[in-house]
Parts: sequence; structure tokens; C-alpha cells
Amino acid sequence: MGSNSALLRRLFETAVAAVTPQACMTDLVNNLPDGKIVVIGAGKAAASMAAEIEKHKSAELSGLVIVPYGHAAACEHIEVVEAAHPVPDSSGVVATRRILEIASGLSASDQVYCLISGGGSSLMIAPVDGITLADKQTITSALLKSGATIGEINCVRKHLSAIKGGKLAAACWPARVRTVVISDVPGNDVSLIASGPTVHDQTTPADALTVLQHYSIDTPRSVRSVLEKSVVVNSDFAEDVSIVATSDDAIAAAAKLAESAGYASLVLGDLEGDARELATSHAALAISIASGTGPASPPLIIFSGGETSVKVTGSGRGGRNSEYALALAIALDGHAKISAIACDTDGIDGSGDNAGCLVSPHSLTRASELSMDPHAYQANNDTYHFFDALDDLVITGPTRTNVNDFRAILVDR
Repeated sequence: MGSNSALLRRLFETAVAAVTPQACMTDLVNNLPDGKIVVIGAGKAAASMAAEIEKHKSAELSGLVIVPYGHAAACEHIEVVEAAHPVPDSSGVVATRRILEIASGLSASDQVYCLISGGGSSLMIAPVDGITLADKQTITSALLKSGATIGEINCVRKHLSAIKGGKLAAACWPARVRTVVISDVPGNDVSLIASGPTVHDQTTPADALTVLQHYSIDTPRSVRSVLEKSVVVNSDFAEDVSIVATSDDAIAAAAKLAESAGYASLVLGDLEGDARELATSHAALAISIASGTGPASPPLIIFSGGETSVKVTGSGRGGRNSEYALALAIALDGHAKISAIACDTDGIDGSGDNAGCLVSPHSLTRASELSMDPHAYQANNDTYHFFDALDDLVITGPTRTNVNDFRAILVDR
């Protein structure tokens, strides 16, 4: 793939750089209020967001944020705790309990900055009465494999939690809470990002039960009992939410680089849906463009973001982006003019240690030379090992930001 591979990697790196806290929080940290600030929050970017606040205000600063293992950043005044993602663990429970203790001791004169980014749903974990951590782990694991959307998954999470769905903001009352968000959900619905701990929830326990039933989730009796008995509690608190980075920002930065390299851009925006189906659709679009029958002309790069879903039926290793990439490679069938990259902006794609994968016109040919059947790898959800064998994994390590998926399909003349 040569120069195309290098350009695709640069596009991804540029996209990520545009949505780091260092790049997107400048206005906010230059206008921090005087007086005591308490910082709380969770997510893959929470520690790097906290570090940006510390750079501009060290006096009268305290708090605690929770990040996935490996996503910490050095902070002096704000404690950083690591916990498990995407399935929660006891470290997350203990740290969340401490956040709730901090929140319950605040007064009307206190100013709270709640730092929220993707991944916060599994990190900020406080099971409601009657639910155990094991129950939450069981439900989360099943939902993640079911093909459910992030909205559906987080609907269930909210109604099994004592902190999600606005409950953290209610716990902070009467303190003033400003929520600072790096968005990882399509449409930037702040009630979904980290399951909206400081945002009013419009869903109900009945909605959560419907999700579990729709995806035939084996639901523990304790979970069903809680959801059947729960009632909606309308907490009265003011929302003050600032979204400082989104997928659109990442794609805009990459599109600018593409233009400088001589490529037009076709931006499809934030997308959801099954990863394989989306890849098949995108392959057809790219092929039509390459043949001169599409909505635009090459040389061109097709950009999209969002969050796809995968219904896991195999026992292999992989993630949304590698599932998309393999399905794309299969659908392109070695098209000579088309190459692509699909990565998660947090640097971790599913169960792999990679951000994502590269697809070249030679992907299937090289796999055949190694006696690898792409359809067999796809059926086993073993997409990580497929691209690993081709040396086409994109490995960055944790980026300490997260606006979810980044996909770029390059169509040459």
C-alpha cells in the first residue's frame, strides 16, 4: 500500500490530535473561575482533561477521576484511579463510592467541574440496592456481545446505577456543577455519554426491560426485580454542559490534511449500525466512485465516524473497527484503487491492543498466500489475528481522548 498507508495513518493521527484535551480545552482552562474547584469525573480522557485544568489552576483544586487501566495522566492535586473497561470491576466501585462521598459533602459555594468522556459508563460504577457488581458484569458483557446500540446499552446501565442518569448531579446539590464533555456518541447526545451522570434522563425502567428482552439477554432475577419495581425519580438540578470535542472535529482536521494531499473529501458523518453491513455499504459506495458512477469523483477520501455494533458469535479476538475492516476488504475484493483505515480514536479497538486496521488492495491476496480464509476469521470474530498476520494492525496505545470510530476510505483515480 506504500504511500497510501502512510497517508491513511497520518489522517488518523491528525484526527486524534485535534480532539486531545490539550487541543480542545484551551478556551475553558483559560477562563476558570476564582476560588475552590472540585474536579470529579470518569472516562478515557478524564485524567488528561484533569491535567489540563491543573496546568492553569493549582491552588484550591481537589477531586478524583476514574480512567481505564493504562489511561492515567500525571496529576498533582486531582487523584486519578484506574479501573476496568468495558466490563466494570471492584476498583471502579470503590472509586465511584468515593466520588459520591465527595459529592455529598459539597455546599452552595462549591464549584464542581465534572469531566466526562467515553468509557465512563463502566468506570463510574455504583450498583443500585439489590444489584451486585457481578450482576452488572453479567449484563454488561451480554449487552456488549448482543449487537445493541450504545443508547440501548446505556439505557440499561442507567437504571441499574446509583450515579448515572443525572444522579451524580443530584448528589452534588447545592453545589454548582459544570460538565465538560468529550463526546464519543453519534449525535453528541450528552445523556448517553458515560450514561449521563449529570444530565436528566428521559428513559424509564420499562425501557431498560424492553432492551433486555429484545436482545434475549439472560437476565438475573435480581436485575429483573429491580427494574420491575423501580420508579422514575425526577431530580431538580440545572444542567450546565460544555462539549469541547466531537467526531466532527476529528474528521474536519483529517479532511483538511486530505485536501493538502490532493484529495477531495466526502464526509458521511456519525454512523451507527452493524459493522459488517456498514462496511459492505461503504465498499459499494467506494467502488461506484472509482468507476465514475458515484456521487463524487476521485481522487477522494470518504470519511465517517460514529459507533458501529458487532453481534459476537465466535470466540476470536477483535473489535468494531477490525470487524468493519475485514468486511470492507471482503466486499472490495482487492479493488486496485481503494485502500482504507478504520480505528478507534481512544487507541483500543475492542479486545485488541490495537487502535484498528489498514485495508489495502492486496489484503486478500496476502491472506491467501498465508493460507488464511478471511470468511473463517470473520465467522469466528477473529479479525485481530487476521490483520496481525498481515502486519496491518494500527497500534498507538491509549490516546487519552475518545470521540469513537474514525474511518477513511481512499479512492485513487
